Parts: sequence; structure tokens; C-alpha cells
Amino acid sequence: MSLQLSVDRSSPVPLYFQLSQQLEAAIEHGELTPGSLLGNEIELAARLGLSRPTVRQAIQSLVDKGLLVRRRGVGTQVVHSQVKRPLELSSLYDDLEAAGQRPETRVLLNTTVPASAEVAAALAVPEGAEVHRIERLRLAHGEPMAALCNYLPTGLLDLDSPQLESTGLYRLMRSAGITLHSARQTIGARAATAAEGERLTEPEGAPLLTMQRTTFDDTGRAVEYGTHVYRASRYSFDFQLLVRA
Repeated sequence: MSLQLSVDRSSPVPLYFQLSQQLEAAIEHGELTPGSLLGNEIELAARLGLSRPTVRQAIQSLVDKGLLVRRRGVGTQVVHSQVKRPLELSSLYDDLEAAGQRPETRVLLNTTVPASAEVAAALAVPEGAEVHRIERLRLAHGEPMAALCNYLPTGLLDLDSPQLESTGLYRLMRSAGITLHSARQTIGARAATAAEGERLTEPEGAPLLTMQRTTFDDTGRAVEYGTHVYRASRYSFDFQLLVRA
């Protein structure tokens, strides 16, 4: 491991926490990729002039977060980083890129279907009207992160599968001259079905985060309705809360 690590002994922040934060940042920014070996605690302690218990505490905090795993006969290994998504009108593709991840998309379905009552209400179209349905699997560093299902009014833009696999849906919409303005979003959680678990490489019953979002353009027109599931082990939403005067 050739990371530039250091600790500030004059800081009130505990030394183990300083080290764990630097290691976590290296994982999130891709400097320590999944499968990387961290090296042993004795060498790391000697390199930084720290006690072995301090280094062990730093590593254990990342094991507890699911970012590292201790493997007998192998050592401490990077598992993955957790994506923290801000609550703003952005796509998962953009958020992964901003987090230093390597987003990849697999288009599973790209077709037109009759709008269900739920989809019709979200997009303000008649029930049974034809709408585009896109199902995609979003990956980071080759590992599944989320299963995305989006509905769009027909005639809005060309939904070409190769383009959907090379970039994010919102980027395609912006390049087509659609100005995204606002969205209504609901976040929840539930257990994974067998099919979802297989798709996301999680066991059946594993916790999933859910999100339903209706996106509007600058004229107030509903341009997209999405219903997505995310691996709770890999993904979280960040909230900023303000006191209302």
C-alpha cells in the first residue's frame, strides 16, 4: 500500500479516527480498490509511529462499516465503498462519477408498455396510454449497486440502449434540450425478493432502499417516473436539515 497517510498529534481528533478517515477516503475515491490488501497492522503502526491497538481500532471501525474484511490467511482486504447520495436532483450515474466511482450500466429492458394506474397518475397521461419503460442495472467497479426502472412519455427523446449504457438518463434528457427543474421523491426500505437478490447479488430478504421519483421540467410537465431499489449495504442517502424560522 503506497498511500500518503499521516496523523496530527496536536489535533484533538483521536489518532485512530484520523487514520480511519484517511483510509475511508482512499476507498471512496478509488485509491484503494475492492480486493486490495491493506497490509498488516504492525507495518502500518511502525510507518505512522502509532501503537498497534490504535491501528487495530482504526481498521476495526472500517470493518464495522463493511468497507474492510479480515480474511484468515489473506489479511485485511478492501470490500467496497458505500455511496452516499445527496438529496438533490441528480442521477445515480452523476453521483457515482462525483464520488470517484466507475459507473457502468446494463440495459435489461427498453420498450413501450401501457401505463398502469400508478404510472399514468405520475406522468399525467391516460391509464393505458403507451409509455417508455426502461430497466437498467447500475454497477460501480463491476459490482451491482441498484436496479432502476424508469417510465417516460413517448416522443420525449430517443431512448437508444447503447447511449443508455454509456451515460446517465438525465444527461440524455439535458442533451435533448429538456430542462429538469424539480422532482417529488419518496424514500423507503423493504426486503429483497428472490429475483432482486439475484440481480443485486444479495440474499433474498436482504434490506433494500427504495426510491420513487417523479421529475418535472421547467414547464411543469412530468418527464420521468422512476421506481428504484438500492443495496442498503452499499448505498445511503444524505439529508441536510435546516431549522425553519
